[in-house]
Amino acid sequence: KSKKNVVDPEAIIERYGADTARWFMLSATPPERDIEGTESGVEGAWRFTQRLWRLVNDAAREGAPGEPEGATGAALDLRRTAHRALEAVTGDLMNLRFNRSIARVYELANAVGAALQSADRSEPMRRSLREAAEIMVLMAAPMMPHLAEECWKELGHLIPVVDTPWPKADAALVADD
Repeated sequence: KSKKNVVDPEAIIERYGADTARWFMLSATPPERDIEGTESGVEGAWRFTQRLWRLVNDAAREGAPGEPEGATGAALDLRRTAHRALEAVTGDLMNLRFNRSIARVYELANAVGAALQSADRSEPMRRSLREAAEIMVLMAAPMMPHLAEECWKELGHLIPVVDTPWPKADAALVADD
């Protein structure tokens, strides 16, 4: 307030939606510090909201439901990235470090995007892609509950994301070689 940079959250919600407003506010800074409100920051959150929707829809079309057994190479790397992000986000959320959680969701989104761009459409990759997309949606759900519900439906789930238990990271995939 002292810098005269107050952004009315109602204006952001009206223009971009509640999930974008929440994502922007939680990603901007740790909760104990003041938010530096900028239009470009809000627009960046909006772009990511759209990107998450596209990635999940693409993964729903490409990814195959089921356990990604036998994953090697890029498919195994994607699984490791997803489970490491999940473990980190679980700890960050428990400690109210929302901005760090959001950074992990961005990292996983980049990995999912790269997997979707690759030519690998083997069954292990398709299943790993689906698993990573589901983990990404569950990790984003505390910060973007409305979008997460819609994404969860796109992935074919009948039980709402809010009623879905928090996933557990696979210790074997999180461990460093």
